[in-house]
Amino acid sequence: MKFDEILAKTAKFNAQIVAVSKYVDVQAVGRLFDEGAINFGENRVQELAKKREILANLAINWHFIGNLQSNKINALIALRPKLWQSCNSAKLAKAVDLRLNYRLDTLLEINVANEPSKSGIDAKIAVETFLQIKSECKNLNLIGVMSIGAHTNEASKIEQSFKATRKIFEMLKPHGAQICSMGMSDDYEIALENGSNMVRLGSILFG
Repeated sequence: MKFDEILAKTAKFNAQIVAVSKYVDVQAVGRLFDEGAINFGENRVQELAKKREILANLAINWHFIGNLQSNKINALIALRPKLWQSCNSAKLAKAVDLRLNYRLDTLLEINVANEPSKSGIDAKIAVETFLQIKSECKNLNLIGVMSIGAHTNEASKIEQSFKATRKIFEMLKPHGAQICSMGMSDDYEIALENGSNMVRLGSILFG
């Protein structure tokens, strides 16, 4: 699907698009940027660094969306991403906070579907963990939540997982939550209908 078609869909919900570029080369990123995409997400620090360097002349907002290993913290901090979407524990938050010398916009990743294959905070402790990080990590600017929909073909279960994320997001709005990042290529329309204001799209944009 063309970028402008998806942009028209997301605009109805005032949602931002993050183009997940982890499986494509810099030429593909450049082409999509020319079509109007400005937010791109990578799940490996090394790949983000490579693409950022090669495409330094483009005004791209880079998002880190992958699991951050402790030995990659310094490298990610040096890259100054626009948004770290995948803070998945208070322990990791503290480790990053200790090494930061600037304020890093951050989302708390929540495993709302409670699936062992996914990383993220248990939904039951998401609110208290958000508030703990907000209180103890002054260099992390915690501005919302991120989740992945339930891994199933049943739309009702996917919708249920997005509703759970949205409920947590609404509880955290008084504490600074602005972004509810949920929805990928296969389920972004369900996510939008259930309150997402940021979708992370890969295959539907890049083919």
